[in-house]
Formats: sequence, C-alpha cells, structure tokens
Amino acid sequence: MNQNPISKPLSNDQLISIHHLIDEIGSRQLQDFGQINSDIKPDGTLITECDRWSDQTIVKGLAEIAEGEGVLSEEGQKKIPRSSEYWVVDPLDGTTNFAAGIPYWAISIARFTNGQPETAVLDIPALKKRILAIRGKGVWLNNKPLKPESRFKKNSECISLCSRSIKVLQMKPEQSFPGKIRLLGVSSLNMTSVAIGQTVAALEATPKIWDIAAAWLILEELNCLIQWLDTNPKDILAGTDLTSVDFPLLTASSKDQLHKMLPWANALMQDR
Repeated sequence: MNQNPISKPLSNDQLISIHHLIDEIGSRQLQDFGQINSDIKPDGTLITECDRWSDQTIVKGLAEIAEGEGVLSEEGQKKIPRSSEYWVVDPLDGTTNFAAGIPYWAISIARFTNGQPETAVLDIPALKKRILAIRGKGVWLNNKPLKPESRFKKNSECISLCSRSIKVLQMKPEQSFPGKIRLLGVSSLNMTSVAIGQTVAALEATPKIWDIAAAWLILEELNCLIQWLDTNPKDILAGTDLTSVDFPLLTASSKDQLHKMLPWANALMQDR
C-alpha cells in the first residue's frame, strides 16, 4: 500500500490501552450475542447495531490511543488513510454467526506501517482467546508465545473454505479434495486456523482488507505461506477506496500443502 517508512512502533502503554479497548468491545458483544436483530447491507451481508457500536467505539478509541493515525474500518471509512501509520478494523467478523447465536466470531484490529500490518490483535470473545502479533517479534495466544513448529504437532488434515470458495468442489468433480473440509464462517479465523495448526490450508474467495489485516501478520510471523490470487494488498495506493476490492488468497502451513491446493485455487479464479 506504498506508504512512508515505519516511524515508530507502539509503546507498551498504547498496547495496554488497545487491550483495554478490546475488553470493552468484547464485553458488549457477549452481552448482545444471539439477542440482537440484524439488517442486510447493500452487499447482501448482515449487520447489527452491535457491529455499528463496536466500529464507532474502536475508531474513537484508536483516535485517542494513536492520535493522527487514520482508521479504515468495515462499517466506517473505507479509503486507505494517507497517514504513514494507520489502522484496519473489522469490529465484528462473523456477524452471521453472532446474530444466529453461534459462538464463533472475532474482533480484528491491525496497525499498518509501510503498507503492511505491523501490530495485530485478533480476539475471539466467546472462546476467551486473544492473539497478538508484532512484526519481527512473534505471536502470542493469551500471553503465551506461539512457535511455527507447534502447529505441526497437531497433525491436522483439515482445510478451511469460505462460503464462496466451496464451489470449487463442483469445478473438479473428478478429483478428491485434498483434505477434510471446514467452513468456520469467519474469514479472519479461517486464515488464522492455518497459523495455529487447526487446518493445513485455507482458501478465501472474496475477503476484504479488514478481513485479512490481522490474520495476514499472524500468518507471516508463524511462517505460513500466502499466495495472493489476484490483487496484492501491498500494491494498493493511499487514498484508494477499498469498498469493493477483494483480495482472494490461498494460505498454507507448508509448500507441500500449498502445491496441493493451488489447482483448486486456480480453478476458483478461472470461474470469476
């Protein structure tokens, strides 16, 4: 996203403030979980009043925590800020699950510097799990460090698909899918499942920048592979409106898994 070089990382006090902000958001979301009506946005996705409140509260909180750093969010400003550091926010990733009473959704917040995520927090309120990633320093789950090798100990055979990528099964009927299919219903968690060893690959057909922002850094810090299938988010210029821009991707835990899934990813892109 072609920004200026990194000026400075977040201070410890700023990180603590972000954790407090996410605590506030998560508490409200748990209170509203499964008990709130949803509306349909113009793009056909669901939104609740809790989505709107969460977005506004996060944007306001980040303006106080990191003054002068712009914010791009799913329910708010969708143009890439022109500040050298800025934030990308999905206040409630998995609204369909949230509104239906399915306890699997996430709060996704990432700070970008030099066009890439530099600090990311992905919180799963219902499961009381919070992942923090800092570029060049690593990843922590509930304050415990995660290591790249830890995901291989789980021996998962699962591959995550999104609701729009599952159609690849119809495109290659003569071939067996190279894994056990999982549809989690939450883009950021589909991708992060690869990083923590729940799945070995994930194919996302139409993720937006707010879907991928935090997961992107978590994946890279845990040495997972990302294959951008169309637009590379690193190439987008400041001021670009990302309302309708998708960043389809394939992510995998190893080169072997990436190669197994590439034919399926290519079939998905050919059908666009």
